[in-house]
Amino acid sequence: MDRSKGEALVRSLAIGAVGGLIFQLIGMPLAWMLGPLAANLVVSARGGDVRVPEPLREAFLGVLGLVLGSQVTPQLAERVLDWPISAALLLLGVAASTAAAAAWYRRCGFDSVSAWFASAPGAMTAMILMGEKCGGDPRRIAIAQSLRIVLVIMILPPLFWAYEGGATAQADAVENGFEAAWMLLVLPLLFPLGRWLHLPSHTLLAPLLFAALLSGFDVASLSLPDWGMNVMLWVLGCAIGSRFRGLSSARLGRYLFEAFIATLVALAVLAGFAELIHRLVGVPRDVALLALAPGGIGEMAILAVALDLDPVFVAFHHLLRMVALMLFAPFWARWLQHRG
Repeated sequence: MDRSKGEALVRSLAIGAVGGLIFQLIGMPLAWMLGPLAANLVVSARGGDVRVPEPLREAFLGVLGLVLGSQVTPQLAERVLDWPISAALLLLGVAASTAAAAAWYRRCGFDSVSAWFASAPGAMTAMILMGEKCGGDPRRIAIAQSLRIVLVIMILPPLFWAYEGGATAQADAVENGFEAAWMLLVLPLLFPLGRWLHLPSHTLLAPLLFAALLSGFDVASLSLPDWGMNVMLWVLGCAIGSRFRGLSSARLGRYLFEAFIATLVALAVLAGFAELIHRLVGVPRDVALLALAPGGIGEMAILAVALDLDPVFVAFHHLLRMVALMLFAPFWARWLQHRG
């Protein structure tokens, strides 16, 4: 890492630490993710050089994958039989929310291709590349996709906090230290294996599957102490918030408004499908909404683990949504090209 990148990383983490402390002092839920995210977003939008190198972000995503996979238990199989119902409702919800958000983006001046690919809730990199290939504006698609993820992360924790009456759920933690910390040493082997297997989001999913296998057979489960969870949230929050370097404040404000309305529209539609899942499958409302929320799989997994909202159920549905989008999007892209 050269000196400028190192300084940008230190600056990002320092600014994130200030944001985390402020959010903790005012009692915000998920303070050590939302605080660093908001602080880095403000500084990067004002032209500050804040960056988290991709290898560092991927390393912490790998830790998150191990924590998430360790939530799998032998008793999980008893619940999987209910998931086809929620999976079907998820796919219907994705189609309906994408159409609703795309209609809003069309009113904002997006061309048809950019509007649809900006509204697809997941598989961000694939949506940007496919949208560009079909003649869309990759910059606007990328900004809309990134802002949607940020907004979902900023909206849902306070919403759940209010829903719970001000009591924020906390994931179980090992107070005296790590449990099965040796699993962290396997990450350098899991990343290339996941890439070789062509797993989507391989830095998250390869560790997740590895930990799920060990935990499912009751061999080992990784647990982090409270401070370990906060460090992971701090770094990942800084990484998300520092994405917007180079955008002017005025332009970011306009894009933020457009994405905010699109995100509210998508959340409103998906909340209806989450209510159906709650009634038909018996899943708590907050878990159902988080499982359908239009954020990235990594970011939603962070929220699920940190808020202790059935992480395995949430991760399964977000993985299903991502796979479905990647399978269906090429056919949709071809239709848009022919229509154009």
